[in-house]
Amino acid sequence: MSIRSDVERAALSAFLHEKVGQYRFEPSVYRYGVVQSAKDNVITIHGLSGCRYGEILQFDNDVYGLALDLSEDTIGAALLNADAFVAAGSVARGTGKVADICVGDAVIGRVVDPLGRPLDGMPLSTIETRRVENRAPSIIDRAPVKRPLETGILAVDSMVPIGRGQRELIIGDRQTGKTSIALSAIRTQRDNGVICIYCAIGQKAAATARIVHALRESGDMDHTIVVASAASDSAAMQYLTPFAGCAIAEHFMYQGRDVLIVYDDLSKHAVAYRTMSLLLRRPAGREAYPGDIFYLHSRLLERGAQLSPALGGGSMTALPIVETVGGDISAYIPTNIISITDGQIYLSSDLFFAGQRPAINVGLSVSRIGSSAQHPAIKWIGGRLRLSIAQYRELAVFAQFGAEIDAATANQIHRGERMMEVLKQGQEETLSVASEAVLLLALTHNVFWDMPLREISAAKYALLDYVRAACPGSLRAIEGTGDLNPEEIATLKKAMDAFLEERNAG
Repeated sequence: MSIRSDVERAALSAFLHEKVGQYRFEPSVYRYGVVQSAKDNVITIHGLSGCRYGEILQFDNDVYGLALDLSEDTIGAALLNADAFVAAGSVARGTGKVADICVGDAVIGRVVDPLGRPLDGMPLSTIETRRVENRAPSIIDRAPVKRPLETGILAVDSMVPIGRGQRELIIGDRQTGKTSIALSAIRTQRDNGVICIYCAIGQKAAATARIVHALRESGDMDHTIVVASAASDSAAMQYLTPFAGCAIAEHFMYQGRDVLIVYDDLSKHAVAYRTMSLLLRRPAGREAYPGDIFYLHSRLLERGAQLSPALGGGSMTALPIVETVGGDISAYIPTNIISITDGQIYLSSDLFFAGQRPAINVGLSVSRIGSSAQHPAIKWIGGRLRLSIAQYRELAVFAQFGAEIDAATANQIHRGERMMEVLKQGQEETLSVASEAVLLLALTHNVFWDMPLREISAAKYALLDYVRAACPGSLRAIEGTGDLNPEEIATLKKAMDAFLEERNAG
């Protein structure tokens, strides 16, 4: 028994001797500062003279902050942990690392926060990272926006076309269908090879979960990345969200791929930045926003571009969303972002509650890219459609008061009512380019002229089914070329006439 104990003691002694011999003491050297004050998730630090803007700072108990205010003697930082506690006198360590996020194909189909941490309960392994703040492409690095980006929404693709590399604002009051338009655009990219990124900025966690669930159910998460910050997260996390999503999009853009990014919404982003700025005691301007609020959004949206062929020809299309109050598009944040973007889709609450969905106000909506990024099959009809609807909206105002109108005006109102019915689309309904071209051609061919308004919604889908069965070659040609030649127009019109004959006979 004693022999065994001696052997065990000798083995243990040898083991400990080996471990002690392997031990090497390396003192940890880091830059540090001392917390002077901590209030409302904003920290003032003395020291850290080598700190950089946007650097991640570490406090006790694994609490992290973001350096946002650099002065001669102090550093102003916002905590990334919403429920964290940092006491005055504690140590703040500089990590030397500017805020970045994981990028690459491993992120596709995932839900992450602005720091790249997965929120969908599954591990995320990727070694590629990219800084959230990057310089926008220069003018010489860009190419003209000429390639269309289909949204699957007839009213948008025909009257407010969006090109790849464009920045198109979606603006309107609360609950008017802004997010629905963006999600329809994401669904339409399933077979187009476009990677989609949805940035939920300060949204309710339940609302973001519903969107992710809907995308998973429809199979659209396979080409989508969700970058989310909840309403309960700190203002710094909400501030980082769109920049993190933009960094992921830039990674794919510089690989020569096409990306669609949705910022939902920049109104909450501006409020988060205002909160941090006021707590950091920066001077307040109009509506208490800091003076650099315009620069904040311009340096974000200017990163969207169509790159030149020398840089791979990739693109980043941005769809920022802004919420108005009482339809006031002349407020500070809406006017700022309107001036930065290449057009806006304005959603009217009056149209929405009248049953016109999507509730796009044609008079206030515009695409500054215009028809240069539009399929020829839609271009030659879309311009006239926009003008006809604008005229109809003006005439309808007088008609509703029972004013006497002549026959030409009555015909124009009659046509406009049918146009508005054809433009109605369900929240999850998307149309292909060929289907949109058929419906626009049907409007010019007066297919719906004699139909009651209540029957048009069902009739247009019946027409599409009939044309798909009767003219599959023509639809394939439209999908392939995006154009309509005279022979195909004649073939489609014959099919529409046959559809009307069968409908009237039945």
